Amino acid sequence: MTYSPSLSSAFNNTKNRSDKLSPQSGMCSLCTEDCIGTCELGLAAVLGAQTVYPTTTGTNQVASEKDYPIDYSHFNINGRVFGAVGTNPTYEEANIFSVNLDRKFGKFNTVKMKMPVILPALIKLNWEDYFAGAAMAGICCVIGEDARNKDPKLKIKDGKVVEFPALKNMLDTFRKYDRGYGQIILQCNVEDDLLGVPEYAIKNENVEGIEFKFGQSAKGTQPVKRLKNIDEALKNHESGNIVYPNPTDSKIVKAYEEGVCPNFYIYSRLPLWNEEYLIFRIEELRDLGLKNVYFKMAGYDSIDLERVIRLASKASVDMITFDGAGGGSGYSPCKMMNEWGLPTVIMQNVISKIIKKLKKEDIWIPAITMTGGFASEDQVFKALSYGNGDVTAIGICRATMAAAMSAKKVGKMIKEGNIPNHLKQYGSTIEEIYGDLADLRAIYGKDANNFPPGAIGVFSYLNKIAFGLKHFAALNRKFDINYLDRNDLIPLTREANELLKGNLFGE
Repeated sequence: MTYSPSLSSAFNNTKNRSDKLSPQSGMCSLCTEDCIGTCELGLAAVLGAQTVYPTTTGTNQVASEKDYPIDYSHFNINGRVFGAVGTNPTYEEANIFSVNLDRKFGKFNTVKMKMPVILPALIKLNWEDYFAGAAMAGICCVIGEDARNKDPKLKIKDGKVVEFPALKNMLDTFRKYDRGYGQIILQCNVEDDLLGVPEYAIKNENVEGIEFKFGQSAKGTQPVKRLKNIDEALKNHESGNIVYPNPTDSKIVKAYEEGVCPNFYIYSRLPLWNEEYLIFRIEELRDLGLKNVYFKMAGYDSIDLERVIRLASKASVDMITFDGAGGGSGYSPCKMMNEWGLPTVIMQNVISKIIKKLKKEDIWIPAITMTGGFASEDQVFKALSYGNGDVTAIGICRATMAAAMSAKKVGKMIKEGNIPNHLKQYGSTIEEIYGDLADLRAIYGKDANNFPPGAIGVFSYLNKIAFGLKHFAALNRKFDINYLDRNDLIPLTREANELLKGNLFGE
């Protein structure tokens, strides 16, 4: 049995010529010289190193295509019929609508959320509606790393960012709809940090939350992007980025003039932060007015996972997001999305063990968010239950962006009078068709009628997640999700049973 996909992929619109495949390699069993190379191997023979990354990057999202041997589907959700936990067992109080989904976290500054979900880092595609919808839903969202590169008016002086006007627009998409819940957070990688983006954001835009990025499970390394020519290479080099080969090297300049220069690549620095630097750095930013600090971590070695939690505890970090799915905006290596790191449920098992160990040492534990492949309320419920009270929130990124893009497209079609056939039965206007717009009007008044359709879509999708969670909680007669635990899960396979007992495949 093989768990790896064949050499066909949506990453680069490739496909195997034959349906008879060699499981180990993913190649067609019969490979012929007459083939024009429609598989990944054939594309690499023409495009070379470019095919390490998806060629379908653009106005798209991509995600891992590997079918792992275990995930949250290996559990069913338990149910109960007697009593009520978290409320009085009366018909008036013990009902689906009374289930409490509220969350709060923060060591020095409390952040409240209306449901146990956050929207992880992103600054591509329809980010405006992504952030706006988060504010409407009353949850946190994160502006992705390298956001500064989205700003054509960005100015850097003496190695530090001095003008970054686009940041205000990014923040305002959330702040315009802020109703006192959630927070918009700015993610920073090494380049952002070296360029003084955190200082600029705090001083000039009153950013309250900064997330330091160690990695994500789509890419455990930072992205590499090919540059068109030496002019682009020089521009990026002058901005403080790592460019390989160095475009200022006289030998490289000569080679370029002679037409024998290799490709230029821009490469983001690996996060080589340590305790000594980050603890000091975080205190430095808090002195400037930073209220909340976040870490973004991925499915690295278990030793690294424990070290990050210990570091976060020492630095009084408010929340750590652990990412376990190979998906993103398209700047992640194809095979890294499929073949690297701890899958989400396995990583959650490791983290649970680490937290249990640290609690015995009486170590303060930051809020924990799990993300990686979540798209529906059953998955969210299972991960919260598996967390046994140690998981504050679940991150939903790609699915939420899909909702933003779809709702924006549909909204445009409705306004043009071109209503999609499958929606005609619900009405002919946005007010008629967008079912949860009434809930938005109840919060914001009639102004909600003019909200962007994409943002309404994000709110509606998250509202569906919240409503579904309430059903599963009530099914277990738990009317506050703080009471969810592993007793709310039923293992369906031997591996799931071992995980539920805290073992990693029985080890």
